Amino acid sequence: MTVPSDHPEASRPDGETGGVPPATDAALRRIADALRGIRFGSVLAIVQDGVVVQVERTEKIRFSR
Repeated sequence: MTVPSDHPEASRPDGETGGVPPATDAALRRIADALRGIRFGSVLAIVQDGVVVQVERTEKIRFSR
Protein backbone atom coordinates (compact mmCIF):
# COMPACT_ATOMS: atom_id res chain seq x y z
CA MET A 1 0.00 0.00 0.00
CA THR A 2 1.34 3.42 -0.93
CA VAL A 3 0.92 6.28 1.54
CA PRO A 4 0.57 9.81 0.08
CA SER A 5 3.49 12.07 1.01
CA ASP A 6 1.22 14.49 2.91
CA HIS A 7 -0.24 11.68 5.05
CA PRO A 8 0.96 11.61 8.71
CA GLU A 9 2.26 8.03 8.36
CA ALA A 10 4.50 9.02 5.45
CA SER A 11 7.06 10.57 7.81
CA ARG A 12 6.75 8.27 10.79
CA PRO A 13 9.78 8.12 13.05
CA ASP A 14 10.20 4.36 12.58
CA GLY A 15 10.56 4.87 8.82
CA GLU A 16 7.77 2.39 8.12
CA THR A 17 4.12 2.75 7.25
CA GLY A 18 2.98 -0.49 8.91
CA GLY A 19 4.14 -1.10 12.50
CA VAL A 20 3.49 1.07 15.51
CA PRO A 21 6.56 3.09 16.57
CA PRO A 22 7.77 2.45 20.14
CA ALA A 23 6.82 5.98 21.24
CA THR A 24 3.25 5.48 20.00
CA ASP A 25 3.06 2.09 21.68
CA ALA A 26 4.18 3.67 24.96
CA ALA A 27 1.62 6.47 24.56
CA LEU A 28 -1.16 3.94 23.97
CA ARG A 29 -0.13 2.08 27.13
CA ARG A 30 -0.22 5.35 29.10
CA ILE A 31 -3.69 6.15 27.75
CA ALA A 32 -4.90 2.66 28.71
CA ASP A 33 -3.40 3.11 32.19
CA ALA A 34 -5.14 6.49 32.55
CA LEU A 35 -8.49 4.89 31.65
CA ARG A 36 -8.03 1.98 34.02
CA GLY A 37 -9.84 2.46 37.29
CA ILE A 38 -11.49 5.78 36.43
CA ARG A 39 -15.24 5.90 37.11
CA PHE A 40 -16.01 9.55 36.37
CA GLY A 41 -13.74 11.94 34.52
CA SER A 42 -11.83 12.30 31.29
CA VAL A 43 -8.62 11.35 29.57
CA LEU A 44 -7.17 13.80 27.06
CA ALA A 45 -4.42 12.97 24.56
CA ILE A 46 -2.53 15.97 23.16
CA VAL A 47 -1.19 15.30 19.66
CA GLN A 48 1.36 17.34 17.71
CA ASP A 49 2.44 16.42 14.19
CA GLY A 50 0.63 13.09 14.49
CA VAL A 51 2.44 12.09 17.70
CA VAL A 52 0.97 11.92 21.21
CA VAL A 53 3.02 14.33 23.30
CA GLN A 54 0.94 14.51 26.49
CA VAL A 55 -1.78 12.57 28.31
CA GLU A 56 -3.96 14.25 30.92
CA ARG A 57 -6.32 12.50 33.34
CA THR A 58 -9.01 14.35 35.24
CA GLU A 59 -10.89 12.30 37.78
CA LYS A 60 -14.09 13.35 39.49
CA ILE A 61 -15.13 11.87 42.78
CA ARG A 62 -18.87 11.79 43.30
CA PHE A 63 -20.50 11.41 46.70
CA SER A 64 -23.93 9.89 47.14
CA ARG A 65 -26.59 12.07 48.71
